[in-house]
Amino acid sequence: MNSARRLIIWFTFLSAGMDLVSKNIAVENLGTEPQKILGSILQFHLAYNSGAAFSLAPSQTLFFSIFSIGIAGLTIYLSRNVSSKLWASVAGLVLGGITGNLLDRIFRFPGFFRGPVVDWIEIPHWPTFNLADSSIFIAALLACILTIRNISPIDQSPKPPTTMQTKED
Repeated sequence: MNSARRLIIWFTFLSAGMDLVSKNIAVENLGTEPQKILGSILQFHLAYNSGAAFSLAPSQTLFFSIFSIGIAGLTIYLSRNVSSKLWASVAGLVLGGITGNLLDRIFRFPGFFRGPVVDWIEIPHWPTFNLADSSIFIAALLACILTIRNISPIDQSPKPPTTMQTKED
């Protein structure tokens, strides 16, 4: 397995794992009243979102679950030839974010593909979000930077020949 694939797997498990742990802590310790961490700049506030980001399309959990599975499949398909470590990080963060929110949709009450996503981080003038959302946002930001800088997902550097060439006398 090449280093880019290992990086994709590592970022996927790291971001999904951190999201899962943080959501469990939030559910166990937060209530409906915001807890001020940095005044009104950063608060922790437990919220359940049955829609998409920014609470769009509430109660469309099944649709977003299927959509998420499709995007994850497309990301896996497109990243199979990625050799750039930065682009591998993007793919891993996207897959980790999707996985974190999809686990909520599949396993949280009321059940299979009907559960809401747990959100708990609140900043001014922005919807409440979680670490999975943050992973996807960071991946999108990094992808924009890499695209602007014209950094290819596939390493373009010259590679040494794979077979040894011998001189014939």
